[in-house]
Amino acid sequence: MATRGEVLVAILNNLLDFAVARDQHWYRIPVSSAHKWLKDRWPPQWLAFYQTKVFGSEAFAVNYYARVLDVRQVYRWQLFPDQPHDEKGERRYYQLILTPLRQLPQPIISRRLRRIVFIPTTWEKFINAVEINDLYDESALEDRLWAELKRLQISAERQEFVQVNGRDYALDFAIYCTSGNLDVETDGDTWHADPERIPLDNRRDNDLETAGWKLLRFNTHHIHEQMAEYCLPTIAENVNKLGGVDEGRLVPRRINLDVPSGVHQLGLFDDLHGES
Repeated sequence: MATRGEVLVAILNNLLDFAVARDQHWYRIPVSSAHKWLKDRWPPQWLAFYQTKVFGSEAFAVNYYARVLDVRQVYRWQLFPDQPHDEKGERRYYQLILTPLRQLPQPIISRRLRRIVFIPTTWEKFINAVEINDLYDESALEDRLWAELKRLQISAERQEFVQVNGRDYALDFAIYCTSGNLDVETDGDTWHADPERIPLDNRRDNDLETAGWKLLRFNTHHIHEQMAEYCLPTIAENVNKLGGVDEGRLVPRRINLDVPSGVHQLGLFDDLHGES
């Protein structure tokens, strides 16, 4: 049975942390970050690394992972005893003790070279992921819609963070188009049953709309019962009204649901590891 958060994909943005994980077999995560982002998905059984641009040819991909043997709570000065024992040294970290790093047979890539915070996921999703969006494990509704978007080759970024008016918002699916952007939200039954969320979501929606995002919301019934006749046509129509999907190519891709793949041109999904 899949366990939520059994694999944690963490960002690796400097060479020192990679050298420590590779040679000394440990990694550090600020206690405050774990409490903010991971909550009930802590501690992980496995740790994987999403490498940023400083890693050159291995950048913007998950290439390495390791099993977590132990988790200890320590001060920074205990991790780096040669550094000054100052206020910075009093910061608290989780030290994850690791097995030697293993390299994936194929990297899990990011098509849009995006930044992430943490991605807690399952082992099954981790070993089967082709690209970074395959890893997300937020809800069954998201997974169902993601499967359809992939089938139709509608490229989207899951759990994309955007900042508007000094506030950070996580978008279930961000679809970047040539004349605007589309935010697609999957709202489960618990979302509708929580009246305290209404003013927060109204503020969120207004902020995003003001910043140029077009919002679509689909509930549980829509996703499970009306995917083909309502959800996908609505997404396709809005993508096309916004000029088509912007993938950095000369011609943006418009969505045609009357053809099997949903598109006429090759999409970004076709390029992954040479698959078609």
